[in-house]
Amino acid sequence: MQLGVLLRNMGPASAPETVLAAARAADATPGIAALWVTDHIAIPPDDAEGSGGRYLDPLATLATLAGATTRIGLGTAVLVVPYRPALATAKWIATIQELSGCRLRLGVGVGWMAAEFRAVGVDYRRRGRITDDTLAFLERCFADDVVEANGQAFYFRPRPARPSLLIGGSPAHAFPRALAHRAGWMPMGLTPDALRTPAAELRAAAAAAGLPAPEIVVLGTLPRRDPSAARAALGAYAAAGATQVVHAERYAALDEFLRMRDDLARIATG
Repeated sequence: MQLGVLLRNMGPASAPETVLAAARAADATPGIAALWVTDHIAIPPDDAEGSGGRYLDPLATLATLAGATTRIGLGTAVLVVPYRPALATAKWIATIQELSGCRLRLGVGVGWMAAEFRAVGVDYRRRGRITDDTLAFLERCFADDVVEANGQAFYFRPRPARPSLLIGGSPAHAFPRALAHRAGWMPMGLTPDALRTPAAELRAAAAAAGLPAPEIVVLGTLPRRDPSAARAALGAYAAAGATQVVHAERYAALDEFLRMRDDLARIATG
């Protein structure tokens, strides 16, 4: 069982000095396996509570953190695929994977906020199809140096190993994508009891398809101020099928992050 932490790339905590210092602190901390960032591209004013509408782009953030850290995994939780053109996104992903020494963990999703789709100019009803088409294109890019798009062949270089892929969303939609792309699952807010059955179903489906057991990375909040309870929660998640729990907690400043980091380190190594 691994322990990750959500790095806030939104609101006051997304000031450059805070993001960089927090990432370096986590990178130097045994027991914290990965940093994860979220994705919003156009928050409307009536949905801006907690962020003030301020969001750093997740891929640009991880590209910066690739050069500021040395060990820790760097992940998206999750990248909303239909917001972005496929080829430019593939190039971003390959570049971060290359510059980070293959530390990228690519969580992806179809998105849910209709207002953002309006701002981007993408049909909300087509988000699933666009996601599937983009994931298929990413597969082609990471499989061969020469790729074709819109009738034009081109080199896709650099071409590092494809990042570890995780599909966000409900089982009905996420599991077929996970099986099609040799990917794991990234649910949000599930308790161990709620995770157990779908995790078993995904593992069984992967085994039936001749695929290895998928990663299951859960976003949630641990009772970090009670190390015994937090370790018990991690054990319950592991027993339910999770391979990593990402502690997702709001913080506004670096000192709050560092206190959280210290608590998580005690949980992970105690």
